[in-house]
Amino acid sequence: MEREKSMRPVDILTFGFVTFLFIITLFFIRQIPHANLILFIYAFLISTLSVLIYLTVRYDGKFLRFLYDIVYPVISVLLVFDSLGGLIRYINPKTYDHILIRLDYMIFNAYPTVALENITTPVITEFFQLAYISYYFLPIIFGITLRLKNNRSDFNRSLFLIILCFFLSYIGYILVPAIGPRYTMNHLQSTELPGILLRDSINNILNALEGVKRDAFPSGHTAITLVVLYLSYRFQRRLFWIFLPIVIALLISTVYLRYHYVVDVIGGILLSVFTIYFGNKVYGYWDKANGYNKNSH
Repeated sequence: MEREKSMRPVDILTFGFVTFLFIITLFFIRQIPHANLILFIYAFLISTLSVLIYLTVRYDGKFLRFLYDIVYPVISVLLVFDSLGGLIRYINPKTYDHILIRLDYMIFNAYPTVALENITTPVITEFFQLAYISYYFLPIIFGITLRLKNNRSDFNRSLFLIILCFFLSYIGYILVPAIGPRYTMNHLQSTELPGILLRDSINNILNALEGVKRDAFPSGHTAITLVVLYLSYRFQRRLFWIFLPIVIALLISTVYLRYHYVVDVIGGILLSVFTIYFGNKVYGYWDKANGYNKNSH
């Protein structure tokens, strides 16, 4: 495996986005409770990445590489996402659920989550809940599988596109805060969504971990999984065919389980397309600027 000689595009992206959030937090510091904790998280992420880059360039090593390639990206995404719960409501206190609800109704002449009650059963609910949480595993499975190929170019490009999609979705949450139909449409639902075995436990864990972060639009579950699906088709074709039915079920689950409006899913699809197009363009320019020709398209 070739040793990294400098910062990767994903490192520059992470530095830039976390610094951007750091500056925003400083600007609104007087109105954000626990702002110091949020600033500490961002400072921790920046300093940790700096240390990892230095150590990886200087010493390399399998364990160090695993921290740099897999562990740090996962932790950084989770910590940044968690910090948004203490940030968004204070820098953009409005919510736009009413607009998203209206758009859904304009498209379908009905409320999709309410209409889906006609097919609700515990078996279907259990199935879709399991599909929904695959979102947390598909990027990691893909990343580890691709990393085992020891192809730095494919792995670095894939990591850049996935992290870019995460960060762009976070910008969407800041610009268009929305809490989703499980809260805003609950008074119109005539039935709950009981499962068979794991549904209630999984849902409770997700509610406890994610809380109310105003992260409905665009659907990150949709955008991220579609980017991973695209990358698996490009770099791990066998994995693509395994992921495909899971991703289809996941997209349906976002609305069936009342986590998202349909327009959130549409927004997620558009975000994935933009990420793939724009991200590949940016990465191609970086490849050319650094003298790489392979995989620059």
